[in-house]
Amino acid sequence: MADNEVRRGGSGLPAVKRSRFLLLAGFAFAVMADPVSSVAYAVEAALRALHGDLALLVPTMSLVVAIIALVVLNYRQLVIRYPKGGGASAAVGDAFGDGWSFLPIGALVVDFSLTIAISVSAASSAAIAYAPTLAPWRLLIALVLVALVGGMTLFGSLGRLVFAVMCCAFIVTAATVLLFAFGATPSPSGTVGEDPGHAPFIAVVLAFPVAMALATGVEAPSTAIAELGQLDDDGRRRFGQITLWLTLGIVGTITMGIAAQAVRLQVGIPEGNSTQIAELARAAAPAPVFAAFQLTTALLLLSAASSSFQAGPGLLKALAPHGSGAGTSPGVLPAWLGRTNSHFIPYWGVLLFTVLAAGLTTAAGGEDQTLVLFYAVAVFLSFLAGLAAMAFFSHRDGRTGYLVMNGAGVLIVAFTLAVNLFRGLPVVSLAAAVVIAAILHRLWVRAGRPEGVRGPGKLPN
Repeated sequence: MADNEVRRGGSGLPAVKRSRFLLLAGFAFAVMADPVSSVAYAVEAALRALHGDLALLVPTMSLVVAIIALVVLNYRQLVIRYPKGGGASAAVGDAFGDGWSFLPIGALVVDFSLTIAISVSAASSAAIAYAPTLAPWRLLIALVLVALVGGMTLFGSLGRLVFAVMCCAFIVTAATVLLFAFGATPSPSGTVGEDPGHAPFIAVVLAFPVAMALATGVEAPSTAIAELGQLDDDGRRRFGQITLWLTLGIVGTITMGIAAQAVRLQVGIPEGNSTQIAELARAAAPAPVFAAFQLTTALLLLSAASSSFQAGPGLLKALAPHGSGAGTSPGVLPAWLGRTNSHFIPYWGVLLFTVLAAGLTTAAGGEDQTLVLFYAVAVFLSFLAGLAAMAFFSHRDGRTGYLVMNGAGVLIVAFTLAVNLFRGLPVVSLAAAVVIAAILHRLWVRAGRPEGVRGPGKLPN
């Protein structure tokens, strides 16, 4: 046997297996940071849409988790088909033509901007929930966090391991809070209503799309596997699928645990200077655990913001010209968006996303619950495009079972998107994504329709 197959570490595992396990753990828990962090505001968003009716909170969040499970099933198919990454944009480009790839790309640009804004706003809310005296400086705190996280990005990637540690720390403290909650005495707090404004079924149907912010980031493994260049296609498929299932299991468990304990402890819509998840932790756990929970919540949210600060500029860089001399590849965006500093960070892209996120944060007054109304729209446009592409492939290949699954996904995602748009203001997110997609398409045509726009940033074939 080769040395790396027989050499063993302290864990008793062969060194190569231990290294692979650590790679998987670092990848999976870093990639799922975005959807896991969404737990901090998604459950409260659902309760607000229900006008504080706790009796309907668990059914609403159950529907949300079920839809996420359906999206995961469909994206598992996408990961299998595109082991080199590319995600929805690669699938849409292959199914309907290169020009359509810009629709999910435009949606991602909006999604990354909103992720940064809502994450720093929610981190600000977590700090204020612990120290209410900070409330008058909510917007200032959020804007400082935008600048801080963006500035730190310029000094290089914080590293997948840092994101993974933040995510794991939140999961551990959330589980600890939920364990304490089982022994806690119900202590009603916040606003609890008994009239959701509609018949129960209609109320749930109208409320769950708001909480679908929980689904943002679920698609990340389908694109992030492109970072695993040290693995072959089978290895990337395996890592992508495991990450999808882990994300569903962890996000679903924490979400349903929080919803169920909020109902049992009668934790309603919080006062303006707190959050529902903070009030649940305050009611259920000792003061040190509550403090640790607020800290890990804030850090995880900042990690989610940092992840988008890397992914967004990276996406723009991939669409800019790259290479030099005879090997220069034509791009869609101006060359300056591909310029990097000594840490290989596309600094103009970071600045652009800093400005976009700061503008969104200011418009919302640093209130994460205001931003959450706009949040799920863009990513659901990307979901819709990706699932439609997979339905096309299933139909073309005569795979009836997959076609039924893809078709169900398309219908449910389209319905969720339509209900969110029915609220009026979220149409701004959709319009922004479509406008960005149209601009990118126009630039692509003017550049001579260069190849490589399907899933920018994916590994080469």
